[in-house]
This record gives sequence, C-alpha cells and structure tokens, in this order.
Amino acid sequence: MGACVFLLPHVHFIITFFFLLVFVPTSYCEEDEFYRECFTPFQCGNLPNLSYPFWGDKRPEICGYQGFRLRCQEGPFPVITINDQEFYVKFVNQSERVMIISLKDLSQTVCPPGVAEILNTNLNETPFSYVPEFENVSLFYNCSNKATMVPTPYKISCSANDEQRDAFYATDWLLSKWNQDPSDCNIRVEVPVPKVDVEQLISGGMEALSKALREGFNVTYMFETISMCYECVHLGGICGTDSSTFRFTCLCRDQPYPYNCPKAKGNDGLNVNRKIVIGITVGVVGILIACAFNFCFKRIPSVSSIISLPKIVKNNQDLEAFLKNHGPLVVNRYSFSEVKKMTNLFKNKLGQGGYGSVYKGKLFDHRLVAVKVLNASKGEGQEFINEVASISRTSHINIVTLLGFCFEGQKRALIYEFMPNGSLDKFICYKSPLKSSDHHLGWETMHQISIGIAEGLEYLHRGCNTRIVHFDIKPHNILLDENFCPKISDFGLAKLCTKKDSIISMLEARGTIGYIAPEVFSRNFGGVSSKSDVYSYGMMVLDMVGGREEDFGTDHTSEKYFPHWIYRQLEQGNKSKLCGEISIEENEIIRKLTIIGLWCIQTIPSERPSMSKVIEMLKGSIEALNIPPKHFLSSPPRSPSSTFTISMTKC
Repeated sequence: MGACVFLLPHVHFIITFFFLLVFVPTSYCEEDEFYRECFTPFQCGNLPNLSYPFWGDKRPEICGYQGFRLRCQEGPFPVITINDQEFYVKFVNQSERVMIISLKDLSQTVCPPGVAEILNTNLNETPFSYVPEFENVSLFYNCSNKATMVPTPYKISCSANDEQRDAFYATDWLLSKWNQDPSDCNIRVEVPVPKVDVEQLISGGMEALSKALREGFNVTYMFETISMCYECVHLGGICGTDSSTFRFTCLCRDQPYPYNCPKAKGNDGLNVNRKIVIGITVGVVGILIACAFNFCFKRIPSVSSIISLPKIVKNNQDLEAFLKNHGPLVVNRYSFSEVKKMTNLFKNKLGQGGYGSVYKGKLFDHRLVAVKVLNASKGEGQEFINEVASISRTSHINIVTLLGFCFEGQKRALIYEFMPNGSLDKFICYKSPLKSSDHHLGWETMHQISIGIAEGLEYLHRGCNTRIVHFDIKPHNILLDENFCPKISDFGLAKLCTKKDSIISMLEARGTIGYIAPEVFSRNFGGVSSKSDVYSYGMMVLDMVGGREEDFGTDHTSEKYFPHWIYRQLEQGNKSKLCGEISIEENEIIRKLTIIGLWCIQTIPSERPSMSKVIEMLKGSIEALNIPPKHFLSSPPRSPSSTFTISMTKC
C-alpha cells in the first residue's frame, strides 16, 4: 500500500495524463497546409461563413471552384463576375445553393456614366440559372424626341456627351400598351426582376425601379463537381480545385487527392502502419496505467469517475466527426476562451432553462449576440447536434440565425444573433399573479407576429431541402428583433426528415407540456408528423389570445380546460378583456386568431390545416373562416421548463 499512498497526491495529474495519452485524437498531427487553410469558412464583405465553391481575396483558388471568385473589398457587397458583367452579391444560402445578386453598374444609379458599356444580363453557359419567377425590365437610353410619348413616371433623366437625352424604362407589357418603337433609342439594357416587383414597376415609377435594381434578383447555382464534393466531405476531406489543372481535388489532412480521401487512411490522413504502431503503443501503456489504478484506487470514490471517461470520449468523438462533416461548412467555430471574451466572462445573463443559460455577448466585429451555454449533463450531445444540424440548414427571416458554436470537451455553446426584444412570452397579457407581461404590442402587431411564425414553420416543413419538425413551438421559443419580427429559436428537440417522409418514427414524447400534440403522447391519435408543430402553433396562438386569465375558473383545474374556455368565449362572441378596451377591428383579429388556433389543435392530425393553409387563413378575411368542431382534448397545465426529450432518431 506504500506505493498507493505515494500516488494519492498525484491522482488528478495521473488521470489527466492517462486521458491525454489514451484518448488524444491523432488529428493533432501535422496537417496539410491547403487543408488547414481551406478548413475554416471565410467572410467576404457582409457575407459570413463562406466555403467551397466560393473563393476570392481572402481565400486561395484551391479552396474554390472556377466562376465563383468573389472580390471582397469593392463597395458595400462582394462582387462576382458572370459573363463579363459585374454583380453585387447581396445574399448566399449555401445549403439551398441560392444567391441574390444585383447588377453593379445599376445598383447605385439608374443612369451610370458608362451606360453604353452595360450588357444585357446573360447567365448562359455559367453555373448560374434564373429562379423561374422573374421577368425582364428594359432600360432605354439616348433616345430621340420620338420617345417623349412615354408617360412621365417611366422617364429617366440622363445626359450623353453633355447633352440631355431622353431615357425611360418599360416592361414588355408597357411597350405593347404604348406602341413604342424601341429603335428610337440607341441603347437598350435588359435586367431581370422578380415577378413580385413587376407590378410595382408598372405603378411605382422611378422609385420602384431604383429599388428593384438595388435589391437584385435570385439565382440558383450548380457546379459539376457537386457529387464528388459530397463524397469528399463524407470521407473527411474539403472540396477544392487544382490551380494548375483546374480539376476537382479533395483536400485531406495529409495531402490533396484527385477524388476523395482514401478510406484506408481514414479521416485523419495517417497511413495504416503508423496508426497501428501508435495504437499498440498507446494501448499497452494505457492498460498498464489502468491496471495500476484498479489495484491502488478501486476503493477511492474520487477515482471512480474514470469509468465514465470512455463513454464521454466516445460521445465527444462522435460530435467531432459530425462537426467536421457539417459544422465548419456552415458556421464559425469558437474556442471556449473566445466565448468567455465575447460574453465578458458571462457578466450579462439573459435567461436560464433546463438546457443551460443564455448570456449577452459581442463578436469581435462588434455585432451583438446571444450565447447559449449548454449544461454538460444535458443528454449526451443530442440537443447540441440537433441544434447545429437543423438550424445551419436554414435561412429565413423568421428563423433565428446561428452565427457560431463552441465545442471543447464538455463545454458546448451556441452563438445566435441577438434579439433585443426577447421572447414573445413576456408580451402575452397574463392576469395570473404568477405571471405578468411587460406590455401588450397591440392586436395588429400580434397578428403580424402570428403570420411571421407561421411562415417560418411553413419554411421548415416545406421550404428546406431537408424537412425539419421543431417539436417545441411555444412563446418562450419565439424571439423578437428590434422591429418585433418573430424568429423561431431553440432547435434542440427538432427532427430532420427527407421531404418524402410524412410520418416520423419516435420512441418517446418530446416537447413542452401543454403544447405537445396528442399523437406525440399516444399513436392511437395518429402518426407524428409536421402536423404536430401545427398543434403546438395553435396552442401558442390561443395563448396569445387568451393569456390564461385568472377568471378562467375557480381553481387550478381551470387551466386544464383552457381550449374549452376559449371555444365557449368564441361561441358567445365575447370580446377579450385582456390589456384594456379594444376596437371592432381588433376584436375581428382576435376572433380570427381564435378560430385558426382552434382549427390547429384538432385532436386528429389530418383534421388540422397545413402551415401553408394557416398562412392563407391568417391573410384572408374573417368571413371566410368557419368555427371548427369541438374536437380537442383537455390541455394539461404547462410550464416553460417542463420538457420531454429523447435521443435523435432517423425519420
């Protein structure tokens, strides 16, 4: 026992040494310089987290693909050249392969000095293609006096060679209406415009034209090497292009390869013999140390935690593998020391829940962020994976933006855009002594918030390549920006499914009590699907309308019959007495929200509307809505922290 007594003061040192020696990943070996340079996403102008196929000023050509070079230092936006025309890149969604671009020469003025050199927008023989919903608008310059028959709102005041010459713009429909001869003008430039803007161009004049040219149009892009890129990333590599041959290359940890990282070398790029030698050496030493621990410390409680190390390490390795294949391509990764700096050592706490705590922070470019630090004991990383996997696939005005993450041992954090107005929950007018609202936003604003949330959910269910079911829609998970635009957050319980899957396989209930659909509790009501989110949305809308007043009943059972109370108020035509007196128009909004909420919480999933139908109902007239049948269950008392979670399973 003397040896054991000698070792006792060094228990923590030995544990740390044992952990590092046995479990340190071989990926810390020297990496190929191109792999290291292309591994981290880059920022170009106002566009963060860009990766293959994009490259440019801050990114070598080997990291990208021909035709996707960005110039990052010219003007307010990155510039891309397509068929000798320069375009500002306003927005990029890499998961959907969608860009918004605008013609550089016409973005700032409709009468640029070099107008004679501007070409018609042409995407032929490029990786880019128009989104189907567009129409060309023609700009005519250097026109003769015959063009004066064009109505004044469509005229453009331009000069050529110090001489004032007429110019105007028109759609094909306007040209046919005016019977105008385009040959009266020396220059004609055609620019695509989204169809949604065409009507505004017809009625809005120069202001509408300037806005359309400035905001640009949507294009999709496709590159020939996309299938090879997918295989390369799947095997742990990074997509690139050989700058000498201009052919696809897979950048692996040890060196570039023509197609993908060799399977025999694994994701870390080490040769097999080297791995065998390292493995045997580490294994033998590890076994010897483990035996010493077992002999000397099997009765010492402080060392018993070693038993959980292999499980922790396996979970961490699984998370690392996932993040290598998904994380770096989408969002920035930060160290925990960087997280501490951006939160000023976690000084400003915004909130806390079962998942952990949220702190206000500031990125190094001075953008405000909300940093969610997850509890180390919260599951085995499933919620972290869910959140990164689902939200990094989204790009929508009503979905909160994930700006980065931290994964360092058991320290996990998620960095989001900061929402200055907090969650929707505090703007719902509760009259219970246990809850209160800061203030009510007004029923028109509440109506717009309902529409925004519905459009965000409809995007998750139908707008993504991968369908996402959220499973935890509630007021606490709806954040409001400075303009009270709602954004869906907290994807820790979400499930990712292919679009063809209509029914989701689940082992246990997940969500917050009071918002969970009946079929999630019991399959007797039907299969779990996106209609489960519709139910949660309906209960949330009824919360917004009813607010859980004190006078629902005489005891705690009143909350149990909340939907029935709402239904009774609707049948009786009662006005809401929440937050003061209301007008006739506001009462119509409340009635509309109530009817829609009750349709959404129908017990049988097939009787609930889809989110696209909900949006149609929200934007339509109250007269078009029928009161739904009284087919809904009692709602158990709810609590923001009462959640069910399970491991992430496939659909």
